Amino acid sequence: MRLRQGDPTDATVYDTDPVRTARRWALEGADFLHVVDLDGAIEGRAAQAGLVSDVISAGREAGIPSQVAGGIRDERAAAQALAAGADRVVLGTALLAESDLARRLVERHGSPRIVAALDVRDGVAVGEGWRDRAAGLPLDVALRRLVGAGITTIAVTSIARDGTMIGPDLGLLGAVRRLAPDVRLLGSGGVRSTDDVLAMRNLGYQGAILGRAVYEGALTIAGARAALGDAAADISSPVPPPPPPR
Repeated sequence: MRLRQGDPTDATVYDTDPVRTARRWALEGADFLHVVDLDGAIEGRAAQAGLVSDVISAGREAGIPSQVAGGIRDERAAAQALAAGADRVVLGTALLAESDLARRLVERHGSPRIVAALDVRDGVAVGEGWRDRAAGLPLDVALRRLVGAGITTIAVTSIARDGTMIGPDLGLLGAVRRLAPDVRLLGSGGVRSTDDVLAMRNLGYQGAILGRAVYEGALTIAGARAALGDAAADISSPVPPPPPPR
């Protein structure tokens, strides 16, 4: 399932078997599986831990590590996801809401295993980005807080571009790079072509999270990797579990 602009009411289902999808992206050459518990993100807790664990295992069997996002709001949830085999956990809303959480997670697990999700709308880093009036912080304030807490990897998403395939917000991505010159950055939102991947690389991004474009065949993981040549980058493919039966 893929959301448009983070909106759970505007979703497209591409495959009902996340484990099969994980194996597909592994075979196509993804560096990481980006596993999102969409129900968990909305409910604020891990909603599909068993299925997420199955996806992680499928990736490991294929030699591909995973980063897990969605509903990870505290130290316990982060530890559980890592114990289930995730190589990295991605937190957004909680890190903006609780200023010391990032520091505690980095101290406990090490900075390489903690990714901060910076979801940006109109220059504001927001939690619960699908909500129109979600609270947030000015971009520069959020970045100072995260970097000061020891975060060394940040995934940057323009909410307005997410799931649209109209191209990434290079202005936003460039601003984040200038404000945080020493962190590892992953670009996301609107990616549609190898040119977009190259543009992010040229801004100094070390990775790209690919979504709708690879599901719909506009961009292939192999094509993205070929465009990058020998440049080091994470090409991460999303594997969002479907919602459970209602």
